[in-house]
Amino acid sequence: MSSGKIFELSDLASAAQAKIQQEFRDIDPVVGIMRSLRESGFSADAMTIDSFCSGKRIILLLHDDKPNEVAYQFSYKDKDPDPEFIHIPFAQVTADQLYRWMKGYFSES
Repeated sequence: MSSGKIFELSDLASAAQAKIQQEFRDIDPVVGIMRSLRESGFSADAMTIDSFCSGKRIILLLHDDKPNEVAYQFSYKDKDPDPEFIHIPFAQVTADQLYRWMKGYFSES
């Protein structure tokens, strides 16, 4: 079950978020955990990192059947996500990696 890992991922994102907020006043990311996938019958948890000023969103999924993997996608808050996600090992998702994603994606035009 990915339940514990979603909170571990959230802690990493919160650390990256704090660093972004210190270094970039114009980027104010908001981290959210969504457990509604489980309520809908999917064995997965999701986390979003949103930038309200740009309308951009980073989506991260943790599937129970792939506990050592994170699926992610750069998306937009007002658009449905693409069905294709990039898959990487959970161990590669660090606070520094999340910081780089937020900095790069949320600050580009």
